[in-house]
Amino acid sequence: MSSARTEILARVRAHRPASAPPVPRDYLPDVPGIDVVEVLVDRLADYRAGVHRASAATLPGVLAGLVATSSTVVAPPGLPAEWLAEVAGPVLRDFPGAPISVADLDRPGVTVVTGAAVAIAVTGTLILDAAPDQGRRVLSLVPDHHVCVIWTDQISGGVPAALARLADPSRPITLISGPSATSDIELNRVEGVHGPRRLDVVVAARS
Repeated sequence: MSSARTEILARVRAHRPASAPPVPRDYLPDVPGIDVVEVLVDRLADYRAGVHRASAATLPGVLAGLVATSSTVVAPPGLPAEWLAEVAGPVLRDFPGAPISVADLDRPGVTVVTGAAVAIAVTGTLILDAAPDQGRRVLSLVPDHHVCVIWTDQISGGVPAALARLADPSRPITLISGPSATSDIELNRVEGVHGPRRLDVVVAARS
């Protein structure tokens, strides 16, 4: 290492604080005065996601309709069995000891059904945090069709409020705002480049 580089790094280290400075987190913790459900639905539709309404009682029927044309339905290990009770075709569970291969997830006609940890209304974003009803990140990134269930009481107005609701902030998270898309080439929107080409979101009320 050159002497100049050594000296520069020594000076930087000499001025480095002994501990991380506190970061204020009291800025706009949430967005007051909005209907978080309606705002989320509006944003998701604007991102070209399919948005569907359900109650706890109608959820199995809504999900069965959304996956009716799928060749295979994939579910994470902790997805409630009753959610898929009306699905007519095969359902594959992705268990930690027997994970579904990327090649199988990438086959035509595969749909994955997951839950979500929380949603952010103002940005139209779903957050998945690898909880048992959401599974590995690869499940929501490889199949061409993702169906995601979000309960209305899981929706927060803004980003800080949503992040504060994560059960374990150290888990890896996946943020989803609409189907995968890019407009990098000549500003032409192309969907399904880095993830699912189809995203259906079921906004469900528990009663």
